[in-house]
Amino acid sequence: MQIEVLKSKIHRVTVTDADLNYIGSITLDRELIDAANLVVGEKVQVVNVNNGERLETYVIEGKSGSGEVTLNGPAARKVQKGDVIIIISYAQMDVEEAKSFKPSLLFPNEKNNLLQ
Repeated sequence: MQIEVLKSKIHRVTVTDADLNYIGSITLDRELIDAANLVVGEKVQVVNVNNGERLETYVIEGKSGSGEVTLNGPAARKVQKGDVIIIISYAQMDVEEAKSFKPSLLFPNEKNNLLQ
């Protein structure tokens, strides 16, 4: 049997921009992508702490060290610049593997989204 478990979480980063006219996705600083063990194109869930919105999108790469967290396309209607969000990814694995699996949990600086 396979179950879905937490794979990666970037806890409480601040949205730096919301670009309604972009095709879609969430643009993240490359350093956040790597540290959270995410893959460009990976599906993520975005939870908006400010308004309770939850959405799914995929990751695209932003400039390394920029602190960028931009919601693009329709997702830009669910956030505003300055909102605090949590970014979550999940993985499917068998129950025994899940019991010993350790997710990647990041707690960046909420003011600039950089790793501490």
